[in-house]
Amino acid sequence: MKAVFGFAAMAGAEMRVPLYKPNLSFDEMVKAVNGQRQELSSKYGAPEPVVISDYENAQYYGPINVGSPGQQINVVYDTGSSNLWVPNPKCCSFLTRHHLYHSDKSSSYAANGTQFKIQYGSGPVSGFYSADTISIGDVPISKYTFAEVTDVSGLGVGYTLGKFDGICGMGWESISVDGVRTPVQALIGSGQLAQPVFAFFMGNNAAGELVLGGTDPNHYTGDFAAVSLQSESYLQVKLDGLKLEGDTIGSTPYAIVDSGTSLMAGPTTDVKAIADKLGLTSILGKEYMVDCSKKYSIAYTLAGKDYVLDQDDMIIQNTGGQCLFGMMAIDVPAPRGPLWILGDVFMRKYYVKFDVGNKQIGIATSKAAKTTVVV
Repeated sequence: MKAVFGFAAMAGAEMRVPLYKPNLSFDEMVKAVNGQRQELSSKYGAPEPVVISDYENAQYYGPINVGSPGQQINVVYDTGSSNLWVPNPKCCSFLTRHHLYHSDKSSSYAANGTQFKIQYGSGPVSGFYSADTISIGDVPISKYTFAEVTDVSGLGVGYTLGKFDGICGMGWESISVDGVRTPVQALIGSGQLAQPVFAFFMGNNAAGELVLGGTDPNHYTGDFAAVSLQSESYLQVKLDGLKLEGDTIGSTPYAIVDSGTSLMAGPTTDVKAIADKLGLTSILGKEYMVDCSKKYSIAYTLAGKDYVLDQDDMIIQNTGGQCLFGMMAIDVPAPRGPLWILGDVFMRKYYVKFDVGNKQIGIATSKAAKTTVVV
């Protein structure tokens, strides 16, 4: 697997990072979704410290290079967090299949040693800070401070079996643990991007792409609709309304676009109302199953425009005529909540541009839309 596509780094360029998504069995996907609900509650429910998403082999991941010469690490590019961490050799057994960062093999490594810790739902992820040259896409950033993680126990078996190695947060600086300069700040500050913009194409059961410094018109149709961001923490927008088959559901005021979340996630009352209307079957009160042949549409209204998800968009896995529904319940308390989390289910249907300079997102229809994932 190539680390990046062959674009030379130059001032005013657009850079690309390929994004991959592992194919999961039905049981693996249910397990991944089951774990994610608890982690999202921790992530958006506690004010400090910032809690990372659940990454139980369900998110898209792509390469980053660390050190000189570059050591390829596969990371989840997560708009719901703002720190970069990679695994130190002490994190895992010598039999691990993960790509590990070896500072002794890098000529540009600089020691720091300050303790790093992020509280995960089932335990801590911790280590220490270091500095080195990193390359995201073909953008090199020298002397960048990131974390080397020595304890990954908080990620559980999802990390052991997963294909991602670390996390690259793409959120605002206000949620960066210890106030460390974020990857997005470093990318923009390098002066190597054409615009202070990055965009995600989430392939549907196929590889996707993260574009740095612009967008790729080959991956979307029509024009972008602009939606202003409501805060400089998570990528939060005003939610004007939510409808199921034209009927209004709830009155949740905000939504967050989060590339590190697999499903759609919303307040329990809203999700239950949708589940009741669709006659969904609950799995242990957490996930839902839906008749694969059932027709329906769910519309999220942002900046006056409806973004519709239908049955093809909401099916995650298919088994014996029953499908795993791409939505789960989570109650985010005030002052952050209540809110909806628009995860990868939304971002497969809609190509999302994050315009840091104008503090807004742009949404267009993705060319990955309308492809049902069936195993």
